[in-house]
This record gives sequence, C-alpha cells and structure tokens, in this order.
Amino acid sequence: MTISLGILTVSDRSFSGERADSSGPALARAAEQHGWRIARTAIIADERLKISSTLVDWCDGTENLDLILTTGGTGFSPRDITPEATFAVIERSAPGMAEAMRLASLKITPHAMLSRGIAGIRGATLIINLPGSPKAAQENFEVVAPVLTHAVELLKNNPNAEAGHRTTHA
Repeated sequence: MTISLGILTVSDRSFSGERADSSGPALARAAEQHGWRIARTAIIADERLKISSTLVDWCDGTENLDLILTTGGTGFSPRDITPEATFAVIERSAPGMAEAMRLASLKITPHAMLSRGIAGIRGATLIINLPGSPKAAQENFEVVAPVLTHAVELLKNNPNAEAGHRTTHA
C-alpha cells in the first residue's frame, strides 16, 4: 500500500528564511524510502491558528492524505505549540505512537523527556508530531514507520487490514 502524506514544518526561523528547513526534506527522504508518496509540504510559523487550520485543510481536503507528519514546535519553548494546535483538531488520540517514540528516544538522550509531541486521528488521516531536529525527527519516524501501513489500512476500513492479526489465547 502506498501512503499519501503531507509534511508540515513548524518553525519561525525556517518560515522567515533565517534558517533552511532540513527536517522536512529529511522526513520526505525517509518516507520515500518506504515507497510512500509526498503529496503536500509546507513551512509555517509557530502560530496556533495557522497550524490548526493547515492540519484541517490537509485532513479534510480533496487530496485524501493518509498521514501528516509535523516537525517542530514540540518542545518547551514558549512558541512550541504544535501539540496544542494538533490536539484542537484531532477527533481521536493515538497515544501509543507518541509513547513509543519517547521511549525509543530515551535510549538515545534524556532530553526525550522534553518532547511533548502527540499523535491522533482526524477523519481517516493520522497526524503525528515529530521533533524539529532532523536527526530526532528521522529517529522518531523510524520508530512508528513499521506500523503506519497497517494503521492507514485500519483508518481506510480496508477489509484485509485484520488478516495479519494473530489471536492468542491464554
């Protein structure tokens, strides 16, 4: 299954041209290695309403995005509000993904405790907040990548989505 995704970089400095966006392109390369299609990319400032409205447009738009990866705005800085903007638009949360990313990242750095990224669902689109550092964004993406095809199949109500499940009984 080919996943159609959007990559949204949230960074005041990249938006203003002060610093090149390296996280968005790094995520695009990683997703393309999985054979997924990058349908949308954008760089926006750390503005809560702009983040939320972009997520809504991308989820509810005609492009039928399966997945949106955000990068940036997940830390402790006063302007880091990507999780709050995401929470405002999701209909259901997917906490296991954020928990898995933080757990894996803690094996690399104690600073993983400072990540506030979330994951959730709006309609049939999964949204995952990733850190703004290219290295951390890629590391976190690789943690969740193995389950994303199955997650999208479930969101699309694909009748074959359950075929790979094994049932175990105690």
